[in-house]
Amino acid sequence: MNTSPAWVITGPTSGIGLRTALELAKHGTVVLVGRDPKKLAEVQAEIRSIGSDAVTVIADFSDVDSVRHAAAEIVALDLSIGGVLNNAGIMPSTASKTVAGFDLTFATDHLGPFAFTEALIPNLADGTTVTFIVSAVEDADRKIAHRAGYRGSRYISAEASARGEWMPGGSTHGGYDAYATSKQGGLATVLSFAREFPRLRFRAIEPGVNPGSNLSRDASPAAQRLAKILGPVLSPLPYFSTPKRAARMIAGVVTDTSDATGVYYNENGRPMTASAQVSDPAFQDRYVAETRELLADR
Repeated sequence: MNTSPAWVITGPTSGIGLRTALELAKHGTVVLVGRDPKKLAEVQAEIRSIGSDAVTVIADFSDVDSVRHAAAEIVALDLSIGGVLNNAGIMPSTASKTVAGFDLTFATDHLGPFAFTEALIPNLADGTTVTFIVSAVEDADRKIAHRAGYRGSRYISAEASARGEWMPGGSTHGGYDAYATSKQGGLATVLSFAREFPRLRFRAIEPGVNPGSNLSRDASPAAQRLAKILGPVLSPLPYFSTPKRAARMIAGVVTDTSDATGVYYNENGRPMTASAQVSDPAFQDRYVAETRELLADR
């Protein structure tokens, strides 16, 4: 077995993911997990050009079978994994379905990362960090999110979320309820898994508002250009960041060898408080149990 550390990152081909992959390359081999072979190969070449190594693994995080296959491929690489970063995610403005009939956002942002992590856990050494990029828009009381139009997670059940159904009274903006609810799923997973698997180190990160992160892929080209321009201008404000600054912070959390687990970090890498709903262990465990039940026969 290769004993040098390897760092698994999903969604590494643009925005925060790309920047973080380059940061993690300073710490060892990077396993790049994404759906576009061409883009993965480009990131791999960039990492090799700076004297580090990278391996590419194909996975579509909207497809549970695909991510489980990817996890098996990673295990077969026989690398010494230092940490796993679940970064892949989408924030579409309109609802759509996967081939399996799941809500696309819920499948990509929660079900895929959940299934991927569960498939890897039995093969991770004690002390391995498993980190999820989440979002504080899950908290209905977060003022900046509320001003942006979010109304927090609208979770009913995993089955309802998979159908694209959310608790009434949510956002009037298309896609916001799906995104907030899905991202709460990652946070619930971290907090529940930290208790269920004490031999591993589970962490969650809110990377801050990053206008240039390419998260909203269905935004118009003009809107995406404007976001990239505004990003550096807004970055000094509270809650804001840039992909480059966020990447340094995220890589620091992922490679941190302390025993910190069940911790939720803000855009500055400091512990923060989640919503009252997801801070309840009973709710965390229900979200996880219902997700497992939904995926049991998939």
